[in-house]
Amino acid sequence: MKTLLYLLLLIPSLLFAQTNKDENENEIKSVLQTQIKLWNKGDIEGFMEYYEKSPHLKFVGKAGVVSGWEATLQRYLKSYPNRETMGTLDFDIQEVDVTEGKTAWVLGRWHLTRPTVGDVGGYFTLLMKKINGKWLVVRDHTS
Repeated sequence: MKTLLYLLLLIPSLLFAQTNKDENENEIKSVLQTQIKLWNKGDIEGFMEYYEKSPHLKFVGKAGVVSGWEATLQRYLKSYPNRETMGTLDFDIQEVDVTEGKTAWVLGRWHLTRPTVGDVGGYFTLLMKKINGKWLVVRDHTS
């Protein structure tokens, strides 16, 4: 009898947790789709609105670690000074792992189609955090 009562109390919380996890995953994927649209419009500053505006933000790439939102923005502006180098961005999201409902790991591939300067691409791992109700990148490791 106790086992049945325990199961009856546990099932709704498990269902709610899964629903909440799915909602968070969908919100994260929506953020990434918004970033793609902004990038493809040439709006790096808009793209960066989905990164934590903090000196604690970290971007890790082949050139090393960049710390802070402003420095990350400047890195993007220097690396992609025009539409030709920005190309057309696409993501292939391979995994979203929401942990505790406030953080998530995202694993994916990125690809820039750039007809005149050559295509580039690679993989990325993002640590995202829900801050003030909005999913933001707090760590970005892109290679």
